Amino acid sequence: MAAALDFDDILTEIGEFGRYQRRNYLLICLPVLFAAANSLSYVFTAGTPKYRCYIAECDADISPEYQTDWLEHAMPGTWDKHHQFTPATCDRYMANDSSYDQAGQCSSSQFLPQTERCNQFVYDGQEQTIVQDWQLTCKENAWKLALVGTIHFAGLVVGTALFGYLADRFGRKLVFLFCIIFMAVTGVAQGLAWDYPSFLVFALLNAVGTSGVYPLAFIIGVEMVGIRKREMSSIVLNYFYAIGEALLGLAAWLLHDWQLIQYALSIPPLCFFVYFWLVPESVRWLLARNEHEKAGVIIKRAAHVNRRELSLELLANFKQQQLDAQNNKPQQKSHEERKIWLAVKQVFASRTLVIRYIIMLYIWAVNAIVYYGLSLNSTSLSGNKYLNFALVCLIEIPGYSLAWLCLRKLGRRLSLSGSLLLCAITCVTSGYITLGNNWLVITLFLIGKLGITSSFAVIYTYTAEMMPTVIRSGGVGIMSTFARCGAMLAPFVPLLGGYYESLPLLLFGASSLTAGLLSLLLPETFNKKLPDTVADAIALGSKRIARTSSSSRCSHSPQKESNI
Repeated sequence: MAAALDFDDILTEIGEFGRYQRRNYLLICLPVLFAAANSLSYVFTAGTPKYRCYIAECDADISPEYQTDWLEHAMPGTWDKHHQFTPATCDRYMANDSSYDQAGQCSSSQFLPQTERCNQFVYDGQEQTIVQDWQLTCKENAWKLALVGTIHFAGLVVGTALFGYLADRFGRKLVFLFCIIFMAVTGVAQGLAWDYPSFLVFALLNAVGTSGVYPLAFIIGVEMVGIRKREMSSIVLNYFYAIGEALLGLAAWLLHDWQLIQYALSIPPLCFFVYFWLVPESVRWLLARNEHEKAGVIIKRAAHVNRRELSLELLANFKQQQLDAQNNKPQQKSHEERKIWLAVKQVFASRTLVIRYIIMLYIWAVNAIVYYGLSLNSTSLSGNKYLNFALVCLIEIPGYSLAWLCLRKLGRRLSLSGSLLLCAITCVTSGYITLGNNWLVITLFLIGKLGITSSFAVIYTYTAEMMPTVIRSGGVGIMSTFARCGAMLAPFVPLLGGYYESLPLLLFGASSLTAGLLSLLLPETFNKKLPDTVADAIALGSKRIARTSSSSRCSHSPQKESNI
């Protein structure tokens, strides 16, 4: 039987990140820009513009202005420290029918102190969202706008689970292309929606398609490079994601209309259909599926573009490997399935692992809620909401860089805990101590987003290193899916600001604080052997770590079980 083919060994011959990989890596990064923008487009398409009641006694019949000098006489509102009056959105003072002022005048004598609800509104600026089109105004409709975000995250949950399976079954490339085109088509349909229910349906479908673009680009990118380039490939892809989110803020600032924004994000990705001929299938997937001949064609092409020579021994090994793998495939598949179910049973039988993974689930949920909640809440900050949103997105780039540095210098546990505690401190500070100091609030807000971004980047690596090999992929998938379920609450958190302005940031800070402290109970995995078995995973929390797979199979003592 021929020696097993290892793609990492093959990469040493063709180059770990040569011209061929660099070109394909750039190609798979481009759709991520649009996936990132689509993932948060509802922030602006379903955003709430400034509006107030239309005052028939005072407002012009055509193109009335939002801000006038008589607003304080006609409706309740609040004054800020700059003596700027902000009118109430849905209440006005009742008209005093017994008072008549000169034409063109509007004074307090024309109104009574009692208030009433209004059903006509004046909007500030040129911003056009679904609020105007379908009259989703006032507090009684606020849940409908938040529901758009929740529906989006529900689509992400469905799509993540679905496309992860399909990519393993039918290949990375085809499913990646399907997700891109499906995202584009449903995004255009979202812009063509004729009412609120149809908008929700297309938002759900758009999220399903969007959910597959980044994960599959991540997998394709990691699988095409060598060991020394894997961290780089994942970090750079995250840079593209952050830039794509920021470009959404630019598009919203330039276009103002929710339909135009949706078209701008959805029509260009239709051009990526040419990837069917440009982007190759994952060689690792082909080898795992015993498609050695197809893998050989791609490897030869990569070697040619990278100007490398393949050894004759490697070329001759492909056909023999295919015959050997086909003969052993049925037995291997049955054996692997038994190992997976046995590992799952062992995990639930271990109090140590159950407690450890419950803590991880909580940390994942907090990461998702705070990460997306801060992005959504950025448009509620004082100042230019488009600039604030773009800054909150771009701060992710140094956040991912910080995670990369901390993972190498501080280890996993301190990196995770430190990132969460940084987010906690800055969120609480910006929401409470510095309320009213706009520049300082925004600065602290950005540092909080940097912290939670770093935490999100660390948690992926940390979780994978705590899972036994046989259930590592499924375990990380379960954690990620649970996080997305938690993120379904994020769109509703900004609504709490209507009761107390600082409440959303205080909640983000409190949840990050508890997650950061709980993370200190987890074992350190930096520079330790990846656990192959459940016993290895349990041993991560003990002082004596199993060094070989054979020693890790030995039964563990009660003292090991007591360590989380």
